[in-house]
Amino acid sequence: MFAIKCSPSLLRKATLANCKRFFSLELSSDQKQLKDLSEKFTLQEIIPKAAHHDRTGEYPTEILKKLHEVGLMNLHIPEKYGGAGMGVFDCAIVSEELSYGCSGIQTAAEANAPVIIAGNDAQKKKYLGRMVEEPLMCAYGVTEPVAGSDVAGIQTKAVKKGDSWVLSGQKMWITNSGHANWFFVLAKTSNDKPGKAFTGFIVDGNSPGITVGKKEINMGQRASDTRGVSFEDVVVPDENRLGQVGEGFKIAMGAFDVTRPLVGAGALGLARRALDEATKYSLERKTMGKHIADHQAISFMLADMAIGYEAAKGLVYKSAWLRDQNQRNTYWASIGKAFASEVANKNAADAVQIFGGNGFNSEYPVEKLMRDAKIFMIYEGTSQIQRSIISKLLIDSSKSGDPLYNKVF
Repeated sequence: MFAIKCSPSLLRKATLANCKRFFSLELSSDQKQLKDLSEKFTLQEIIPKAAHHDRTGEYPTEILKKLHEVGLMNLHIPEKYGGAGMGVFDCAIVSEELSYGCSGIQTAAEANAPVIIAGNDAQKKKYLGRMVEEPLMCAYGVTEPVAGSDVAGIQTKAVKKGDSWVLSGQKMWITNSGHANWFFVLAKTSNDKPGKAFTGFIVDGNSPGITVGKKEINMGQRASDTRGVSFEDVVVPDENRLGQVGEGFKIAMGAFDVTRPLVGAGALGLARRALDEATKYSLERKTMGKHIADHQAISFMLADMAIGYEAAKGLVYKSAWLRDQNQRNTYWASIGKAFASEVANKNAADAVQIFGGNGFNSEYPVEKLMRDAKIFMIYEGTSQIQRSIISKLLIDSSKSGDPLYNKVF
């Protein structure tokens, strides 16, 4: 028996003192308004047009303009530069709602994290400020034809000449590249070890020497614009160098701590849409004299879809919340992104199964969801890369005697 007991009043005071630093999914009144606005926009502007953009591959320019008009783009740009200054958690709320309508359109609306993280005051004023003023797009240029998950294998090079850098190389699968006002480009600037070999640059989209390839016709998320980009002796002023020479790898990896929760939130939106569509259909379709929702085989599938969504939601939003608390969230960002992307794929596949033959037909929404879902397990780091990150952090923390999974937030 313990000789000392904690009084109820002390417990109550401790709880009140610590409640603000513990993770919660309860939304503030402002966050509820943000969610409501995002939901209404999705229902009115995205869902009615999603099939058209999927069928044609047409870039959703008008939808993005309207997103900008209502204030649902560039939410994480600091107020100092004209943005809303919202946190990753807030942005995740919007990403989930937009992705519920079309994950391809949601993907097109994000890409400027590196400048927010590492840009100096002048760079932020120039490149973030213009995005607040106009519905401009930017692109994240890291992946290459032979360097996707292996970021350390990047071959694009930048050589210092006077007060400028001359950048040459090829990037591949670059989102928004056909409409980018500017690029973040990661280039090799030395033969040092990977952590010090790369530097990040802001490259204006109209710079001589940039050639943007054809729009790639992908399995899903066809509203998103994905292309290869070639840089041939592109001159970049040193003032457009992002951070110090050799810090590019660190900046790119740091950006993932912001973007992975948002990609996870996009996967959540798709997973929830699949669940909603399957549930609705199961209450309309009848077999053997009753709605298919009344067959245990179907109802259990719906239950598993709900379990997956709710579990993934907790992980994704926890990773976003941690980033907003200025706590390192790499472990949770990888867990949330990996799990949510796999739940999105399972829910989409189960929705197609519940729809039966109709699910295989493009007249119904779930076949698009199944095609759109797959990329969530690939971009922003494959599911295998996430497991590599998770296992390394897990093992290292256990060796140090302070296991990550024992931490309470």
